[in-house]
Amino acid sequence: MNFLAHLHLAHLADSSLPGNLLADFVRGNPENLYPQAIVDGIHLHRRIDVMTDNLPEVKIAREAFRPQTRRVAPITLDVMWDHFLSRHWAQVSPDLPLDAFIRYAHAQVATILPDSPPRFVNLNNYLWSERWMERYRDMHFIQNVLNGMANRRPRLEALRDSWQDLDANYALLERLFWDFYPRMIAQANARSL
Repeated sequence: MNFLAHLHLAHLADSSLPGNLLADFVRGNPENLYPQAIVDGIHLHRRIDVMTDNLPEVKIAREAFRPQTRRVAPITLDVMWDHFLSRHWAQVSPDLPLDAFIRYAHAQVATILPDSPPRFVNLNNYLWSERWMERYRDMHFIQNVLNGMANRRPRLEALRDSWQDLDANYALLERLFWDFYPRMIAQANARSL
């Protein structure tokens, strides 16, 4: 769900953008299924997920959720981190405007779509044409994203209510984002993710 952050960190780390975006659609060992650059991107995406889930700031953020929504907090937070990244893109990446980065990322990802899983192709049909990553800066859109996921996956119904946790803890979550994301940028630039 945090498409923008994964693409951004992959770009900084000089990793495969298509592989990083594809990672959530690949189960198990990707070796021998894709070219090595894509496989390396999938592995980077997985390392970033593990690293992010274990950050002290993310643990604090999860605790800010109510008991009835805490189970879906990791998913909700992934979307929220993209909100802050989209909203503050000019501060995070002053030399590359968000719209230019998205055009670049789209062109990179488009190269693998003919050989990609149907669910991934379907996601891409909406992700780029509906300008999701640019629209992440709008909290109303974030609410729509959470509602859409809840509609598609009944066991994730709590995502719909997690909107209240984001609203109630917005300032805390934004501070936590600024506490950890610059470190991740530095690690990506140093190729140490």
